[in-house]
Amino acid sequence: HGAASAAPATPGASAAVADWTPAELRKLDLAALKVTLKHGEIRNLAMPPMTMVFHVRDAAQLQGLKVGDPVRFRAERREGGGFVVVEIQKAD
Repeated sequence: HGAASAAPATPGASAAVADWTPAELRKLDLAALKVTLKHGEIRNLAMPPMTMVFHVRDAAQLQGLKVGDPVRFRAERREGGGFVVVEIQKAD
């Protein structure tokens, strides 16, 4: 395998970093740290396009986003089930 360390991944540092997935922000729940995304295929999770709710790891990443925004995000499977957005940003 050759995984060097458990340091936080930096963009472009490793092929293991999930690809960006395009999406539309459908619902934003800042209090619960949840977003509803209508997203394209999430390759690293083998998930087809659909609309679903994700937990968000960091509330700061939701600053400046609003319902209807085109976004791109990276998601991972959470321990214990479900999925979590590890990075999200407004798409250009």
